[in-house]
Amino acid sequence: MKDIMPTDGQFAMMTLPYGALDNAVSSETLSFHHGKHLKAYVDNLNNLLPGSGLEGLSLQEVVRRSQGGLFNNAGQVLNHTMYFEQFSNEPHPMSSRLEAMIVSSFGSVEDFRKEFSQRGATLFGSGWVWLSADKEGRLVITQQRNAENPVTDGLTPLLTFDVWEHAYYLDYQNRRADYIAALWPKVDWQVVESRL
Repeated sequence: MKDIMPTDGQFAMMTLPYGALDNAVSSETLSFHHGKHLKAYVDNLNNLLPGSGLEGLSLQEVVRRSQGGLFNNAGQVLNHTMYFEQFSNEPHPMSSRLEAMIVSSFGSVEDFRKEFSQRGATLFGSGWVWLSADKEGRLVITQQRNAENPVTDGLTPLLTFDVWEHAYYLDYQNRRADYIAALWPKVDWQVVESRL
């Protein structure tokens, strides 16, 4: 996973690489999700960093070492950046290497998608569903609440679906499972594999 570093003591808003995810997430949802929610997390993080003792560290290190409001905002910046970067309107298929890792860990790509989708759909409240690699290179699926991220558990996060309501409610209302299903064709598997 690429370290995200501050510039002149500030973390920057990532540029959204698309205006909408066709047939999955509308431009209206993205304008709120990226333009308002992520912006608020970035602004809050930058306001909380001075005097924290964590200035100049990578975003991942801030997430690992922080607590309270600083952790919540740093975690949400990291989670959202990874979320937005991993999608594309152009197909980017899974490599044979990543497919072999998924098959080894879950039995098949279909079984992986089914388990990942089920874990995302059934997470109580707000949070994230993640595919991560452990220190031995095995792939695991985890549910993380609120701003939590697998880096705090010593895992390398590879893929995440945001299951906070602000990620899908304008387009799907309470149909979280439909939102999750619509995201699969938009996953850029080259980005996912680059995080290994």
